[in-house]
Amino acid sequence: MSAAIDTHRLGRRYGRRWALRDYDVTIPRGRVVGLVGTNGSGKSTLLHLIVGLLGPSEGSVDVLGQEPGSGSSALARVGFVAQDAPLYPSLSVADHLRLGRHLNPDWDGQSAQRRVERLGLDPGRRAGQLSGGQRAQLALTLAVAKRPELLVLDEPVASLDPIARREFLADLMEAVVDEELTVVLSSHLLTDVERVCDHVVVLAAGRVGIAGDVDELLATHKLLVGPPRDPESLPADQTVIQASHTTRQTTLLIRSEQPVLDPAWATADVGLEELVLAYMAAGPQPDRPARPRLEVSR
Repeated sequence: MSAAIDTHRLGRRYGRRWALRDYDVTIPRGRVVGLVGTNGSGKSTLLHLIVGLLGPSEGSVDVLGQEPGSGSSALARVGFVAQDAPLYPSLSVADHLRLGRHLNPDWDGQSAQRRVERLGLDPGRRAGQLSGGQRAQLALTLAVAKRPELLVLDEPVASLDPIARREFLADLMEAVVDEELTVVLSSHLLTDVERVCDHVVVLAAGRVGIAGDVDELLATHKLLVGPPRDPESLPADQTVIQASHTTRQTTLLIRSEQPVLDPAWATADVGLEELVLAYMAAGPQPDRPARPRLEVSR
């Protein structure tokens, strides 16, 4: 399957500070990708590089086989909803639909009108008078109606209440099915990522902690609990991501393609939230990760 996004040693800095560096990742088409990381890990910077609002300081990024923002054809293939769902406060809902029709050559006006009616948005109401959930839904409607191949969403539900957030994500998944979109969704809400995403990219300190299909990542990570043991004693094919140690037991989160055969370990599956948090805490993983030194807690 061809890549929707392919980066090579991608980096972006602001003055002397690197927001993102040595970013190498390939995101296949047709995925709903969760982009997660701590504050300051470079999520928004990466999204702005993908949609062409920023240029790289080093390396390269390829989006749908083109340089981001390189021309009208490249811009038409990508939809973007920024974190604050930017709209024109003085323009009505209907004005936004008319503007979308004028600015986008492949505009699907009928689909946009149907979504507005289904959402109960008053066409004559100004965007500045809409609730946060209604603004987010209108922004999503505009982004999908341009019929992009790639939809990029930067924390689109961060300010929404739980009901509005669930409605937004349900509408997003409907659009994914109907339009066969590739979606990159940045979010701090791991429950939402787990609900809708089938691929995940974890950023840590401006670099990639881990990236891959959710099912594969969960299948290759295990939680081990057993008697106190130095991680260095594990087989070479078991990479320790996170370790904790007490006087009575050792708890390890490992990554391995092979089953754990040592009977001294009790093994358990790992959930996506636990996995993501571990990588966020561990930071970027080198090609051959060193085993973390155990910290003793009592």
